[in-house]
Formats: sequence, structure tokens, C-alpha cells
Amino acid sequence: MKTPVFIIDEKRLRKNCETLAEVKKAAGCKILLAQKAYSAWATYPVIAEYLDGTAASGLYEARLGKEKFGKETHVFSPAYKAEEFDEVLKYADHVVFNSPRQLRLYAAAAKEKGKSVGLRVNPECSTQSGHAIYDPCAPFSRLGTTIAEFDESLLPLIDGLHFHTLCEQDSDALETTLNAFIDKFGKYLGGMKWVNFGGGHHITREGYDIDRLVRCVKRVREEYGCEVYLEPGEAVVLNAGTLVASVLDVVHNGTDIAVLDASAACHMPDVLEMPYRPPVCGLFSPAPADAADDLCGYAGEGYAKVSDAGEPDERGVNCRLAGATCLAGDVVGDWSFDRTPRPGDRIVFGDMALYTMVKTNTFNGTPLPDIAFRRADGSVELLRRFGYMDFIGRL
Repeated sequence: MKTPVFIIDEKRLRKNCETLAEVKKAAGCKILLAQKAYSAWATYPVIAEYLDGTAASGLYEARLGKEKFGKETHVFSPAYKAEEFDEVLKYADHVVFNSPRQLRLYAAAAKEKGKSVGLRVNPECSTQSGHAIYDPCAPFSRLGTTIAEFDESLLPLIDGLHFHTLCEQDSDALETTLNAFIDKFGKYLGGMKWVNFGGGHHITREGYDIDRLVRCVKRVREEYGCEVYLEPGEAVVLNAGTLVASVLDVVHNGTDIAVLDASAACHMPDVLEMPYRPPVCGLFSPAPADAADDLCGYAGEGYAKVSDAGEPDERGVNCRLAGATCLAGDVVGDWSFDRTPRPGDRIVFGDMALYTMVKTNTFNGTPLPDIAFRRADGSVELLRRFGYMDFIGRL
């Protein structure tokens, strides 16, 4: 197995999907995969056993969802392009507009094709702290129509309302948002067929309050007679993937710095954008070893774990993990290990299925990581291997 490589784990993927299927049954809602977080379509047949379809952010995701996943395809875009809209309608079942103007421009065409039409609204209720970049309710947000801009004359065109305000949050934030949504837009719900609660629901995270989520869904279903959709992305693949990287060199400048063939800037850009510090599953060294059952204990055949990863100063040796690009800030973060990483060792990063493969880039001519699928029986299937033509083909 070459590195860098994203490994998706079937067991963990199914575990997440089973939890979501239980939520569907308890709440009586439908759940869609938000492809913006995860679009490794070779695994869609597994997810499609449990979920009701896909949510797309534009033409390409809509086509991908319809062709590779099937079932329902829901599309939302902050603004559609006129020359693409007819093709969007080929793939979409639900089309959600962001503004009254977009609704006026395109809703009639969507209705003529038998599509269900929605409007995204902004409840103007921020429940996030510290991540304004991901807050659709932040001041001056372009996402969603506020109650002040809502045009009641367009109600005959609207089948459903959509709000999306959360990011990696528990259901208490949903409840707060739902109260604000109903306070502002509840008077229109009696005429709606459906309400979409968007994504950002961390349903499969340990400790998530599923009972409260179920109550929120049932409130809208029972009080207004609307079908309810959820469209999580992260919750579908939370902790269901790793990124395995090799140590190319170790330099010292006040601390040991391991230079990896994986890059924060190219392969996990949210590390720099959000920013956040990803989990590290450990340091692995070439040695005879059976494939570990635990995904995070797997660095490839012939590699054995020699150290867990700790916070700086927690274990024997501190080490910074960084990429091999020319960007000075291409740094994943600082950890400590039982010994200094060596060239040829491997580092395994956890929770790497979400917002990684969909955001990779080839800055500096950096190769894209392979994508592999670890089946439930422990076998590893190579799904994609990228090369020079993938780099040059984008330029």
C-alpha cells in the first residue's frame, strides 16, 4: 500500500448508517447524504442501503448523486447559472432556491418538469461560537432569505422551506434554531409539503442527544403535517476514515519536525482553514504485524504501532508533523511520541473521511492521495490512484 492514502472503513461506515437508520425510524423523517462533505461514490451502494438519497450543491454533485447513488436528489445553490439550470433539472427531484429573485427566475421551469421547489430561509439565529466562517446566520450572510426579504406573493411556487445553520453541533442547537425558524416562518408551514433541517447534525458522535432530535422532527411533522428531511454529511462518515502518511525526513529547529508525504494544505485543508487539530492514531514502523482490526490501528501490511500520539510533553519526544510543500505554514500540528519518528515510519491521522477527499488539491504539484476501501472482512480494495495526468489535466 502506497502513501499517502485515504482508507475508508466499511464497518464504521455501516455503524454510522445504522444509527441514522434508527433515527429515521424513530422520528419518521428522511435522511440524505450531504455530498459536499463526502463524495467517494464507490462506497455509495453501502450508504444507499440506509439513507434516502443525496443533497447536492450544484450541477456536478447533482449528477453524481443521481447516477451513482440514486433515490432522491436534492439540490441547493446560492445562485444557479442560467446555462446550467436545464441540466440541473435532469437530475434533481427537489430544487431549493436561495433568494426570491432566483425563485422568480427558475421556479416555473422547475415546476413544469415536475420538481418540488423550495426556498432556503435564514432564521437569523446563530448558535455557533468561534467559527464564523461556517455560520450561515452570521451578520451579512448571503445564505438564505431573511423574514424581512420574504415575499409572500411567491408562496404558490413554494413546496417546502429549507434552513441550514449548524456545524458539528448537538440537537440543543437544532432546537434553538427550530424555535427561531417557527417564530419567524411558522405561519407559512401549514401550506408546505416539507421542511428540510439542513446538515451539521453530529448525530453519530458519542453523547449526541438523539431523543431531542426526534422530538424536533416530530414537532414539525405533527403540528404542521410536513415531511422532514435531514442532510448530514459528517455524521455519515464520522470516524470512518484515516489518512496514512509516510515520514520522508526529520529535521530539527527548536523541535523535531517530521516532513510527511501528506500535506495539511493539499490533503486536509480544513486543518488550516477552520483551523483544527486532527486526531493522530499513532506512529507505525516497518515490522511484521497482522492487520489490526481497529481502523486507526492500521497503517498497512508490515507496519506495527510503536507509539501512541500524545499532547506535547505528554510522551517522551515532541514532534511537529508537517507537509512537504513550500508553504511555511503547511503544518498539521504538534504531538509527542515514545520515540522520534524516523524516515520510513508511518503516521495515521484519524477522522479523515469528511471534508478531505472533496477538498484536496495539487498545490506545488503535490500528488493526490490514493483512495482505498477497507472491507468488513479486513481486505483492502484500492478505489482510486491518481497520477501526473490528474495534475496536468486541471491546468
